[in-house]
Amino acid sequence: MKLAVVILNWNGKRFLEQFLPSLIKYSPEYAEIIIADNASSDDSIAFLNAEYPKLRIIQNQQNGGFSKGYNDALKQIDATYYCLLNSDIEVTEYWIEPIIDLMDSDAQIAVCQPKILAYHRRNEFEYAGACGGFIDKLGYPFCRGRLFNSIEKDCGQYDDIAEIFWATGAAMFVRADIYHKLGGLDEDFFAHQEEIDFCWRVKNCGYKVKVCPQSKVYHIGGGTLPKNNARKTYLNFRNNLWLVLKNLPKSQLFSALFYRFFLDLLAAVVFLLKGQFRDFSAVIKAYFSFISRFNTMKCKRQPNLKPLKDIYPKSIVWMYFVKKIKTYSGLRWRKI
Repeated sequence: MKLAVVILNWNGKRFLEQFLPSLIKYSPEYAEIIIADNASSDDSIAFLNAEYPKLRIIQNQQNGGFSKGYNDALKQIDATYYCLLNSDIEVTEYWIEPIIDLMDSDAQIAVCQPKILAYHRRNEFEYAGACGGFIDKLGYPFCRGRLFNSIEKDCGQYDDIAEIFWATGAAMFVRADIYHKLGGLDEDFFAHQEEIDFCWRVKNCGYKVKVCPQSKVYHIGGGTLPKNNARKTYLNFRNNLWLVLKNLPKSQLFSALFYRFFLDLLAAVVFLLKGQFRDFSAVIKAYFSFISRFNTMKCKRQPNLKPLKDIYPKSIVWMYFVKKIKTYSGLRWRKI
């Protein structure tokens, strides 16, 4: 099999009903659609068996989150490429072919994503991935088309095929051999930013991550955990700290964690002043978890980590909140 399009489903029958028809319609012959179910308690499986009896279903015995769910499922799938696809995504015609053609043309491209637009605001980029992801020197993620909560309209300004730092797990194409070579997604992350960690490891091994805007999909987002959710706040803060600890070179690690402590403390105080007590508590819990697992996560560092050229060399926090730069193009950043 050349391509396995794998949807990790957890109680997402409503999305399967809504988006499977277009996915099936716009999948070429060399692509197989597979549903990996994460121990759903709704009637997703009954629906699939009744409406799509020919679809392959892999049933995970427990909900181990995004990372373990995909790792367990992909071990059972033999393909050249995987596409990790969220269930709440509407695909478009010819969304697969441009990416596979691009990856076929260069064996060094390990990961690729399409342009991600918002399902309900179809002329805007979507928060989780937009037109390709980056991080700054302190590990804060941002995208071509989205800085923090400022989301740009898609006017074709990022329609070039480009090398990026990370591809969104909402629609991530990856070479199967490299996925398994690197051990897949880090299951300790459970969910959120595990794809950034994976792409960082890909980069550390000398492979490329790209965005192919000729492929376009529409993402609802927040289908499992809504945006304003304390559990999501906890996972994002904790996992981002783990991300930095695992992947930054030793020469940059101490200073990054030093500045991160104060910036994250400031974020916690802002939550407190806004009356978002659960989010404030989530940041504090994230730090306790980070400290308690510090040595475990430190042992996962790859040997001989080196600085990477496509990490933004400034603080995106400073540029956004102090310099008031709200767009990716406004950063005027040219990678050397």
